[in-house]
Amino acid sequence: MKIAKFPHLRIGRRAVASLLAGAALLPLAAAVHAADPIKIGAVVSATGPASFLGDPQQKTLAMYVQKINAAGGVLGRKLELVLYDDASDANKANAFTRRLIMQDEVDVIVGASTTGATMAMVPQAEAAKVPMISLAAASVIVEPVKPYVFKMPHSDRMAAEKVLGEMKRRGFTQFALLSDTGGFGKSGRTETLKLAGTLGMKVAEDQTYGEKDTDITPQLTRIKSSPAQAILVFGTGQAPAIIARNYQQLAMKQPLYTTHGQASTEFIRIAGKSSEGIRMPSPALLIAQALPDGDTQKKVSVSYAKEFESQARMDVSTFGGYAHDALFLLVDAIQRAGGTDKQKLRDAIEATKGFVGVSGIYTMSAADHMGLDVSAFRMVEVQGGAFKEVR
Repeated sequence: MKIAKFPHLRIGRRAVASLLAGAALLPLAAAVHAADPIKIGAVVSATGPASFLGDPQQKTLAMYVQKINAAGGVLGRKLELVLYDDASDANKANAFTRRLIMQDEVDVIVGASTTGATMAMVPQAEAAKVPMISLAAASVIVEPVKPYVFKMPHSDRMAAEKVLGEMKRRGFTQFALLSDTGGFGKSGRTETLKLAGTLGMKVAEDQTYGEKDTDITPQLTRIKSSPAQAILVFGTGQAPAIIARNYQQLAMKQPLYTTHGQASTEFIRIAGKSSEGIRMPSPALLIAQALPDGDTQKKVSVSYAKEFESQARMDVSTFGGYAHDALFLLVDAIQRAGGTDKQKLRDAIEATKGFVGVSGIYTMSAADHMGLDVSAFRMVEVQGGAFKEVR
């Protein structure tokens, strides 16, 4: 389903051809070309199981495209957002990517919301040499580096590093891993197992669950009786909230950690009181107001949270934050590239240095198409129905 196409003044190909036919009209044709829109294609999961990711992303992109256009656009050109809802289906994401490239002729692609959908899009973006900025997290999206593919979220490896480092500081030497069988969970499990070995930590239990499971009590029961001193849940969607409730029902004592896949107030809403005490790595956005005034990310984070909550009438989320950062990093790259030539734009994105977003401070390179390290994460804990930084 196509969510929205944000219109602007368009000139048909035949009209342009007619103008170019007369040499006397070449200056006018050049002016028309200069005024052509910058076409940003997007694929997000606005509906379906991953809508908690895609809905705020859709709202964020639409809101800021409108704001940028009201301020005059970019390089004197309006932005046109061509956005499709993949309904949390990787096959639809693949089909929409083909449409964006072949039919809509976009200059760049933002999306998808999930790892599975993103990986279904990557081959087409690479083959067509269209720059693509993913809003999904798994390391496999940019490792190995793919010339035209970038991503905004912190990686699964970074989340594992932040959580296991926190566990180790608390004196825990063995933990239980509970990961979902989707793309993010699988990749996260692989990264966590590798990292545990390098840190000298033992995985006392290695359990999995389905993304649509409604009861994870059996896996948690095994973990409860294991020597695990803490638990890491690696997954997205609503299942981690169910895990939190099952965890409380079993009166488990091992500290419970999740990843940045639950870094939103929606998780607290679904899990309710069962979310109390859960810790997770998060971008600065969720604790924006509590950041010290000297924090580089405070201004942009507070501004985005205020604008989004005012216009969308819903709590800000880190997932919408990734869309915010993708759009503004893209605008910055277009300005540095001097336009939308795809090769120059790709090069400009790769050359991004010190870009301050709500999710971190991005510095990309030929070897790094994410541009963040573990310092972009803050460890937070749910306290009194809100996120508080663990210092």
